[in-house]
Amino acid sequence: MNKLTRRFCTLLVIALVVTGVAGPAFAAEKEQGGESDVLRAGLIGLDTSHVIHFTRSLNDPEAEGAMADVRVVAGYPGGSPDIPSSANRVEKYTKQLRDEMGIEIVDSIPSLLEKVDVVLLESVDGRPHLEQAIPVIKAGKPLFIDKPLAGSLADALVIDMLAEQHGVPWFSSSSLRYSPGILKYRMKNEEVGKVMGATAWSPCSLEPHHPDLYWYGIHGVETLYTIMGPGCKSVVRTHTEGAEVVTGVWPDGRIGTFRGVRNSARGYGAMVFGSKKTTQSGTYAGYEPLLRRVAKFFKTHEPPVPNEETLEIYTFMSAADVSKERGGKPVKLEKVLSEARAEAKERLRALSE
Repeated sequence: MNKLTRRFCTLLVIALVVTGVAGPAFAAEKEQGGESDVLRAGLIGLDTSHVIHFTRSLNDPEAEGAMADVRVVAGYPGGSPDIPSSANRVEKYTKQLRDEMGIEIVDSIPSLLEKVDVVLLESVDGRPHLEQAIPVIKAGKPLFIDKPLAGSLADALVIDMLAEQHGVPWFSSSSLRYSPGILKYRMKNEEVGKVMGATAWSPCSLEPHHPDLYWYGIHGVETLYTIMGPGCKSVVRTHTEGAEVVTGVWPDGRIGTFRGVRNSARGYGAMVFGSKKTTQSGTYAGYEPLLRRVAKFFKTHEPPVPNEETLEIYTFMSAADVSKERGGKPVKLEKVLSEARAEAKERLRALSE
């Protein structure tokens, strides 16, 4: 499909959304084996600027590769009244999506699921993610879950277990993981050699309803895991009003550190300690590198990050909270994961009754 044809098709789609017939039009195209096989994407949670950026990029007539085959067509507002940064933004982003971008706004998740093939769960509050993910998983829709994956490690594990039961692929990631200047150091590269350790940093504002690092520290922790890879065994956390330092030990003796920033100049990045060279990574590179992986995931159903690694990242952050509670003593990830898994199995059992 050339760019002119793609532009025409996209404008036609937007017109169909505005007139309320996008769903049938897309279905007919797919049934007829149309040239584009465009996947209809739905948004859950319109309380983050991500929904604007993601929709603008995916619905761009000039989009290329897998992103050209995914179009946002509908959204469910959601919102959390006890988090101002959620409640105060729902109306603004809902209006922008509907009035400026031609996205159909629906009043329930079941209504959304009738109109879409894939789902981006974007609620800025991680606590409702499990409840919002359940109908999506039961409907068999591939699911991208924006950070934080959930409001607790047990919730994250229930999402994973339920998705496995229903054979539904899911994927969650910070956009920092796919910034080229970070991703290139994934465990080894020619410049630095084998990664022997890393120190990653990011802003780390806290939100009282979430485990401390889930809210914003996730960006720096995911940067650390992108470079170090999974396998951390234990963590120690030092907490002050202005900063967090979490040190993890990997089984081969490598050490990885996350520094969460609150009282100093903010930014994103990492120092990479390699067998050949020590160097500083690149920094944040926007949303498109992530969106390319999300779109490809929707087409292939293959998560670009193993779900086990994503769950370890949340175990790392949960273990850091336990270390804080214990005055900075070392905490084994395996112990934290085992306790959360037992809780998750009980809750999954209750959901099945």
